[in-house]
Amino acid sequence: MTLGGNRYDLRELAGAFGDLGTLVPFVVGYVTITGLDPVGILVAFGVSLVGAGLYFRTPVPVQPMKAIATAAINHPATVTAGAIGAASLFTAALWLVMGLTGAVTWLARITSRPVVHGMVLGLGLAFMLEGVRMMQTGLLLAVVAMALTFALLSAGRVPAMLVLLGLGALVAVAREPALLDELLTLGWRPGVPRVAPAAFTWSDVATGVLVLGLPQAALTFGNAVMATVDENNRLFPARPVTVRTLALGHGVMNLVAGGLGGVPMCHGAGGMAGHVRFGARTGGAAVLLGVLLIGAALLLGDSVTTLLRLCPLPILGVILLFGGLELAAGAQGGDGDAPDRYVMVFTAALAMWNMGAGYLGGLLLWYALRWRWLRL
Repeated sequence: MTLGGNRYDLRELAGAFGDLGTLVPFVVGYVTITGLDPVGILVAFGVSLVGAGLYFRTPVPVQPMKAIATAAINHPATVTAGAIGAASLFTAALWLVMGLTGAVTWLARITSRPVVHGMVLGLGLAFMLEGVRMMQTGLLLAVVAMALTFALLSAGRVPAMLVLLGLGALVAVAREPALLDELLTLGWRPGVPRVAPAAFTWSDVATGVLVLGLPQAALTFGNAVMATVDENNRLFPARPVTVRTLALGHGVMNLVAGGLGGVPMCHGAGGMAGHVRFGARTGGAAVLLGVLLIGAALLLGDSVTTLLRLCPLPILGVILLFGGLELAAGAQGGDGDAPDRYVMVFTAALAMWNMGAGYLGGLLLWYALRWRWLRL
């Protein structure tokens, strides 16, 4: 079925799960380690996904902000729910200002193409490495899943993602038989998200802004704005997006997250590559995933965490690996002149470590070569 420029079919549904490799681990961490309410988190993601799918009409993903999520999960004693809420609201304000004032457009204008291509390449390689690390937690399962995915993607008849999810569920139940009993006893536990920002102190505000929000900003600009625009407009030239639109989208999403007790969210080129690799071609994938998340959160409540356990780490690693392959293989710029290739690879290397460092380092090198401060 096609409606409003979006397709709603089995392949869009399969592609909808192409970003689980980033969504599931961070959501599980937020719920189990930091103690946040899963209902608020999933409803915020669901509402944002539906909005993104209907507005952009391409598989623009909605992901947890990785730097913030990592800090929150690794330091639960100091990063409180209030600090996470403050980070959401600060992030919303930052990107609304960047979009409304045109500052993000100016930054994009001074950013050279080799730097953008390098960020895309570096992000793809980083996804692949993270995928391989996850796969090492169950090497046999990972190898079988990877071979099966290659075969299914090559044949093109059966959505590979749905087979992967089914395989993961079977393995999870086989490894932990008690999980099957938990699934069979799942009941409807309707829950309503808290429609108010988390209460926070001045200490929470300082942590949310200085420890969480500001360090994330460069990563968001590089990956969630610049690289996502590049990836979307390369894959879907008939449905282009702009850096200003994505910046404003980040502002709106994080206002939603702050108001519903969710977590800081962003878009991401890697997530888009994952959606596309497994079949998504329109915003229908985001809408379908969003509806599923909202339904699961409101109808199952706290039981959602049980469902998330049906995705073993090796399966998530395979999903990340193929998303990274799609992204890295699509990086442009390899046919440019030697200085451009040099900048692209240098940016990619730094971006694998830190997206902000990759952006700044690549930009400085590009201008140093352009203004002949350096010569190759």
